[in-house]
This record gives sequence, structure tokens and C-alpha cells, in this order.
Amino acid sequence: MRLDMRGKLCPLPVIELARHITDVEVGASITVVADDPAAATDIAAWCRMRDHELVSTTDESDATAYEVRRRH
Repeated sequence: MRLDMRGKLCPLPVIELARHITDVEVGASITVVADDPAAATDIAAWCRMRDHELVSTTDESDATAYEVRRRH
């Protein structure tokens, strides 16, 4: 699953991630694409607090893609 959150300011990318994490199976990933620099800190902190895994952070041409694996 891929959530395109370009143009959305934090906390909206994290809110949508939290809303959709249960849409994928345990062990599967969601990719959040965001252009708000605060998303880097917010998504990493959310993963730590909710015990999910931030698998990768990839720079794209106009945003950053955060791959989050559901752990439970």
C-alpha cells in the first residue's frame, strides 16, 4: 500500500499511517510518501511508540518515501 501525502503537513502523514496500518497484514508494509521535512521525525517516532518497523527511507524527486512494516 502506498499513501501519497505530498502537500500535507504533519501530523497528517502520521495520522493517515496510523489509520491505514491495519489495512495491511502483519509483516506487510505501507509506504508513506511525504514532502514535509517533519515527517522524517514524526514517522520514526510513531514507529518506535507503536512498535512497528521503519524499514527504509528513500529520497524521490520531490518527496521522501518511508516504508513501514506492520509488526502486530
